[in-house]
Amino acid sequence: MSAVSVAALDDHDRDWVRLILSGHWGGPEIVTRGAVHQGDQLPGFKALINNVAVGLLTYRFYRDECEIISLNSMRERLGIGTMLMTTVCNWAASKRCHRVWLITTNDNSYAVKLYEKLGFRIAAIHENALLESRKLKPSIPMLGFNGIEIRDEIEMELLLHNRPLV
Repeated sequence: MSAVSVAALDDHDRDWVRLILSGHWGGPEIVTRGAVHQGDQLPGFKALINNVAVGLLTYRFYRDECEIISLNSMRERLGIGTMLMTTVCNWAASKRCHRVWLITTNDNSYAVKLYEKLGFRIAAIHENALLESRKLKPSIPMLGFNGIEIRDEIEMELLLHNRPLV
């Protein structure tokens, strides 16, 4: 198997990002904590195998925090998500961010396990937050993984102060 590499997104990637977000998120708009993010316009990283993009992570940088907006791996169990997360956390640490955080939903136990394995912790559970999110993006489905009703946002964070780079 070929090695996975990671590169920053550039303007030439925007159509691909839009395609991935549309396929995985129902469009390029991503809603977190009551805010709509235009995911195809955000900075991010792509994972590559033999120059073929197999993973995507988008983020936004605000003050001294980095919010991960989206994470997608097109090939499971190869460490692509871990590599993208490690890259963005190292980038955030180099920019003196004190916190990297993200939102996932109550149905996504696979994501929660990945983030906890990487050192993230649950910072908050925003009960019934998807009621408001669906007002901003009505295409958010009612049911998620394993037929579980998508209701709550789970806020996860990694505090970077005094933390060695992974």
